[in-house]
Amino acid sequence: MDSSTAKPYQVNRFLPYWAVFQADLHETLHSWVYRVWVLLSVLAALGCLLYRFGAYRMAGVLPAAPELMSDLLRWTVLGSVTLIIILTGGSISSERGTMADSVLSRGISRHQYFLGKWHARLAAILGTFFVLGALVVLACFMMLHDQSVSVHGSLAALGTVAALLTIVITAGVTISAISNSTVLGIAVLWLVLYGVGFLLSLLPADYPSPDRALRTLPNMLRGLYDGPTVLRLIVGSVFTAVLIAGIGLFSFSRRDV
Repeated sequence: MDSSTAKPYQVNRFLPYWAVFQADLHETLHSWVYRVWVLLSVLAALGCLLYRFGAYRMAGVLPAAPELMSDLLRWTVLGSVTLIIILTGGSISSERGTMADSVLSRGISRHQYFLGKWHARLAAILGTFFVLGALVVLACFMMLHDQSVSVHGSLAALGTVAALLTIVITAGVTISAISNSTVLGIAVLWLVLYGVGFLLSLLPADYPSPDRALRTLPNMLRGLYDGPTVLRLIVGSVFTAVLIAGIGLFSFSRRDV
């Protein structure tokens, strides 16, 4: 064959990123921390439902669906934050010993490595949350038959909680890229997240905070919410997550591995 007629070889510049994404997604879904998080979330939801319906059989008062669903979402978030911090806080720092080989010796840039890790953790955790959240909403609809819960309100509530989790996940991957020690990074991240959340709760009511967002979930599930306010919260959370990721990406690209 004439070499002049051969097609030029095309390099797929996204292939290293995709390889890191697939490998980390597979690793996350098979990790014991992820499985414990899913198991505890399911057990907490079932326990709450059984407790509420046990109280209904004893007292004869059926719980309102919005309050029950908001409690499930709120405690899912509050109970999952620590496990999510553990799940994301070691995404990069735990591979510090083999990172030089995987990043520098195989044509994978640090930007692709960081973005692949970040997006894989987002996909695994947020995807699982939406599946569990949708199952909780469906179970409450089927068991309570409460028409006060709106579909768009349920979507807004799930989006609000997912936006808050996005910040937690991004902060975990970022601190993992900055810190040399996984344990130290997890401890610092835990203190920073809970400290910032506490400080935000002390600000006037006009300022958004995770605590206020979680308290508005019952009205949100009823469809009684201000759309622009929810949109600003979600956009602000995404912007904050991108800013945190930018800090982690810049720091990771300039430090020794």
